[in-house]
Order: sequence, then C-alpha cells, then structure tokens
Amino acid sequence: QVQLVESGGGLVQAGGSPRLSCAASGIIFSLNTVAWYRQAPGKQRELVARISSIGSTNYADSVKGRFTISRDNAKNMVYLQMNSLKPEGTAVYYCNRTPSLTYWGKGTQVTVSS
Repeated sequence: QVQLVESGGGLVQAGGSPRLSCAASGIIFSLNTVAWYRQAPGKQRELVARISSIGSTNYADSVKGRFTISRDNAKNMVYLQMNSLKPEGTAVYYCNRTPSLTYWGKGTQVTVSS
C-alpha cells in the first residue's frame, strides 16, 4: 500500500526559502520519475518539478531557476527547495510519481504572504 507524506509547508513571507519533504512507503522513488505538484485555490493541480530515476530534472517555467527538486534514495524521500517564493506560490503541494498514481497524499499547505 502506497503512502506519501508531505511536510515542510506553512506561512512564509514572499522571498522566503522553505524546503518541502516527501516521505514514501510502498513505492521506491529511485525507480520512478517523481514530481512535486501544486494546486492553488480555484485552479487545477499542476506539475512543478520532477526528477527521473537517473536524476535528470525538469521544472515548470514559473519556478525554473528558483526551485530545486532532489532525492535521497537511502531514505526514499524527495525534497523541493523553494527560493525567492512569490505570493502566487500559495498552494497545496503534493508529491507523486509521474504519471501520477491514483492515490494522493494530503499535501502540505504553503501560504506566501506579500
């Protein structure tokens, strides 16, 4: 049974640099392309960043140069370092593989104050 637990969100000032973490069980991140997604109020969920099984990364244009996705294979965890956070970054952030599983974790809320 897959479980994904996201953490690290909270209230952050614009320009802040929080780091999100995702712990997984029931799925081996190193064998999958894993991504961070976010869903802002009233909007569809969007893919923000992904890291492949061989470590190559891709980012949405809106976060390129500011966000960094990384993975710790030994801990089976994925991280999202967010720098220079903007108010439009307010959203619930989720981790999942891509293509995504049917199952989604609860996500972690990031609220950016201007």
